[in-house]
Amino acid sequence: MKPDIHPEYRDVLFHDTTADTFYVIGSTVKTDRTAEFEGISYPYYSIEISSASHPFYTGKQSYAKQDGEVAKFNKRFNRKSNGQ
Repeated sequence: MKPDIHPEYRDVLFHDTTADTFYVIGSTVKTDRTAEFEGISYPYYSIEISSASHPFYTGKQSYAKQDGEVAKFNKRFNRKSNGQ
């Protein structure tokens, strides 16, 4: 392995600002900010979305109508969606 070509890998404090949660994860992200978490000072990086706030992981995902044009047709002609 060549020396001095790899980025520094260290624990970084990620802050999900939407859900106000913190994660300490090994990363090579570059940041000049630091913050203290559980008595230890870490490099700090804020993020807007993580598994704590993403709709897919929180179960708050809204589903679009899956039938699209078929649903419009059935609604227009007062038909039930199961083909009756």
